[in-house]
Formats: sequence, C-alpha cells, structure tokens
Amino acid sequence: MFKFMKRTIAFLVVSTLAFGLVGCGNVANGRRIIRISHGQSETHPDHLGLLAFEEYVESRLGDKYDVQIFPNELLGPSVKAIELTQTGAIDFVVTSTGNLETFDNIYQIYSMPYLFDSVESYHKVMDNKELTDSIFKSTEAAGFEAVAWFEAGSRNFYAKSPIKTPEDLVGKKIRVIENPANVRMMELFGAAAAPMSFGEVYTAIQQGVIDGAENNELALTNNKHGEVAKHYVYNQHQMVPDLLIGNVKFLNSLSKEERAVFDEAAKKATEVERSKWDEQVKKAISQSKTMGVNFIETDVQAFKEKVLPLHKELLSKNPKLKPIYEKIQEINNQCKEVK
Repeated sequence: MFKFMKRTIAFLVVSTLAFGLVGCGNVANGRRIIRISHGQSETHPDHLGLLAFEEYVESRLGDKYDVQIFPNELLGPSVKAIELTQTGAIDFVVTSTGNLETFDNIYQIYSMPYLFDSVESYHKVMDNKELTDSIFKSTEAAGFEAVAWFEAGSRNFYAKSPIKTPEDLVGKKIRVIENPANVRMMELFGAAAAPMSFGEVYTAIQQGVIDGAENNELALTNNKHGEVAKHYVYNQHQMVPDLLIGNVKFLNSLSKEERAVFDEAAKKATEVERSKWDEQVKKAISQSKTMGVNFIETDVQAFKEKVLPLHKELLSKNPKLKPIYEKIQEINNQCKEVK
C-alpha cells in the first residue's frame, strides 16, 4: 500500500513539474520554493545533510526562499530527477556520479573500479577543489553543475547467496547504476549487469529478477535490502561519491551575496552528511546482523585483478580522463608514503 501511494504521489508531482504546471507554485507566501530531490530515507546521512542546507539558507534568506526536501524518490528516480533539474522544474537533486556519465563522460573517472587505494586518498581527492571543479562544472551546458559531494562509503556486493570469490559472481544478475562502465565491470567479473533504478532493487531481489546488487551497508537497513539479500561481501570495488547538483539557470540568477549563502550551505551539508556517515554505517552493520545478514571478508586483490583492465580501456577511449587519473595516482602514492 505504501509503495502504491509513493508511486501515485511521485507520478502526480513529477507530472505536474514535467508539464510546467507549477507556474506561481514556484512562489508561496512571497518566497521562492527551492525543491531538492533525493532517493534515500529521511534518516539517511544525505537527508540529514540536506536539512543542514535548508536550515542554513532559511536562517539567512528565509524571507526570500523556502527550501523543500523530497526524499525516497518522491520526485521520481534519480535519472528522471536529473532531467527535471536540467529544465529547472526542480532546483537540486542528489545523485551518484554514475548517472552523470551520459551528460559528460568525464564522470567515468569515478566508475573506475579500485581507483582509490584507500579511504584517505579518496577523501583527499574529493576535497581537492582544483581537481574536482573541472569535473563538477563540466555539465554546465547540460543545465546543471555539482555544488557539493556526499560520502557514500565503499560499494560492495550483496546477494541471496554468498559471494566469497570473483568466481561466485559468474552467471549472477547484479543490479548496477545505469552506465556503460559499470556494465563492463560486471562483464569482467563474469556476471550479468542489470541496470535499474535504486528504488526497484528490493522487489527485484525479492522476486528473483536479480540475484543481488552492489552498494554500501546503509542499503541493507535504510532501504531494507537486508531482508531479501543475506550475504554482504567486502570486495570494495568502488568508492563513488553522491553529488548535490543544482540547476545552472537558478544558480546564476542568485546575487553574489545569495550565491555565497548557497555555497556555504552546500559545504555545511557535506560536513553534516560526512559526520553522520561512519556512525550510521556502524549501526547498519549491527542492525543487519540482527536481520540475519552475513558479512564476508574476502581477498580484495582477487577481485581487483579481474577488473583492472577497465582502467586502460576507459583511458584509451576517453583521453580527458588521463590528467585526472594521473593526479589521483599521485595522491594514492602520497597517502601510501604517509603510512
């Protein structure tokens, strides 16, 4: 019943936005409504970060702007919400970088499996504004740009049956984010990629349409995937951030002072989201164990060797990745030296 209501609400809201019927609905009580969409629950760190964004903006510009957050894909799946952000029907959406590759293939850099050697190097790269700005602003022509990054942990496989070695993936149907790099990664693992919306994963596993998926631990609890997939393996194939992207036309319409407020709000959102991440992962693991989920440690190197050829493939097909890739390798090496 809840899923039916959710889909009905989403259809009505998205239909209204998509057909441009909002009109004066963009303004309420003299304030411009700012709509933010994301696909997570209201307890997820992404949502908590966005609440900090809302509070910061409204505490300084509350007489002009009313920030409204729509969780749980209420404004549609991520790809649809990106399209609505392009047109300006909604103003911001949180999405994985994998969904942005069709708008600019520079985002393929984040889909490279085992790109980062450690969490430390991953964070150092993402906090390197000089490095990320060229990526985040690459989609301006498409109508949006990234304004903040959110922690999303490491992506690991989880399924109905144990995955202890790469060979256990052979023949399995695994949900991936909808982009060619992830599909190719699954081919190299010997599995069949099943691109689909994140909101469809629970039912797909439950009904046997797919054997499993790949994501961080919070998917097991916040999205209840641990009810239908009881085996989670730490193969750590990707560290992929979530990004808060905003409509360029709206961002450019802000005064210099207003833009400074929104930019600072984006930084606050990242700080809050990251501060909640580790805490929630620990809780998710504990809760998942009570649900009967089995956590499996494995030989990461065995998985890594299967998909490393994808680095060369992507670099040869997409030369713009090379300078970014080389800089990331420098940072990987710096972090190793520190240790």
